[in-house]
Amino acid sequence: MSDQPSEKSANFDTESGKRETRIHPKLLEMLVCPVTHGPLRFDREKQELISDQAGLAYPVREGIPIMLSEEARVLDDETGS
Repeated sequence: MSDQPSEKSANFDTESGKRETRIHPKLLEMLVCPVTHGPLRFDREKQELISDQAGLAYPVREGIPIMLSEEARVLDDETGS
């Protein structure tokens, strides 16, 4: 077993009743959009990885990024997301 912290961590927010996941910055640097191969950004509130180039949001479920285009949500004309 390693003493190193996990690449991702999940905390339970008792106020909202939701599980909140944090993505390690190094992991986020390595992940790319499977459609455009461009960079992603993490929307902590919505628990999604956003590809601005593709206009897609990939869900993060239980700390695991789901990098399948068929699982992605198409972004509408939201500003800043």
